[in-house]
Amino acid sequence: MKLHEYQSKEIFRGYGIPTPEGIMCNTPEEASNAVRQLGTAAIKAQVLVGGRGKAGGIAIATPENVKETASRIMGLTIKGLPVAKVLVEQSVDIKQEFYLSIALDRTSRRPLLIASASGGVDIEEVARTSPGLIHKELIDPKTGPQPEQLEHTATGLGISDVTSLSGMVNSLYAIYDELDCTLAEINPLVLTLDGQLVALDAKINIDDNALFRQSAMQQLYEENLEDLDPLEVQVKKLDMSYVAMDGDIGCIVNGAGLALATLDMISQAGGTPANFMDVRGGADAFHVGRAVEITASNPRTKVMLINMFGGLTLCDEIAEGIHDTLQGLDIPVVVRLTGTNQEKGWEILKDANVSVAGSTAEAAGIAVGLV
Repeated sequence: MKLHEYQSKEIFRGYGIPTPEGIMCNTPEEASNAVRQLGTAAIKAQVLVGGRGKAGGIAIATPENVKETASRIMGLTIKGLPVAKVLVEQSVDIKQEFYLSIALDRTSRRPLLIASASGGVDIEEVARTSPGLIHKELIDPKTGPQPEQLEHTATGLGISDVTSLSGMVNSLYAIYDELDCTLAEINPLVLTLDGQLVALDAKINIDDNALFRQSAMQQLYEENLEDLDPLEVQVKKLDMSYVAMDGDIGCIVNGAGLALATLDMISQAGGTPANFMDVRGGADAFHVGRAVEITASNPRTKVMLINMFGGLTLCDEIAEGIHDTLQGLDIPVVVRLTGTNQEKGWEILKDANVSVAGSTAEAAGIAVGLV
């Protein structure tokens, strides 16, 4: 579950993390009034995807150009999501930018403190091109960040005010721990000209599986549903996972690991996935059928690749869900089906208009060829 920047910053302030003064606005007129109140300010699109800056969704505005700037930003669609609201935020005099986050490290099964003196940019690109600029500290969840770790982090960032940074990290960790986060991120964390550390941006992702014990976050989740991709909303209601992507090969897989491997093999074969879709183990024929319908409804999908393993869900039940939904589809379908009752599954699909593959790599190659 992702939170909007303005929602994340409200949580930050509750934990004592300084943020610029900001006003939420739903119309260009409200944004104009906000800039007149704050003076020169940043107008920031509020959408539940990254890449706002690259898409033109963040801009500095003055009282003279604010209405034009706000109207332009609120007319944008960023990664398929229309901009319905903006955060107008008071400008900050920046001396230096940093990156700071607490993330779940799945390898060590511990929280990971990540910091870098290269803030305000894509941290994944920094890690790829200049890994030496990334400072990491594994955190023991029984104790939280330790003083020596905070001192090492301050040294790695070149920050002399260890006390202020330590307070920032401890607050960020408290958010991560108490709200069941998978990510609590500040990018950039800025040092202002008057020596203050301020969270200029904020990102919080909550573990969906913990929402049952996070009543306040559950309420935000309900509020944010209208801001998500409609297909993602449909899938969430079916307790499946869907992430829209920019390609043209629609993918339906059971199991996140198999799904990621399928996406990789599509890329290796020269194709681009249209989505990540995990129907999860135990999905019945109804859920498989709905997954086919939802994936086919994506206008970017030119070919559908169904890569399923019969385990908790038997192959014949998977095949029934596919077969019952294929009628009326006008796009090619590639199916790789293996596991328990696979012979029964293939018997059900023998008269279906699908391309058959014996492996994930073969299925990816066929799908790319059909595109």
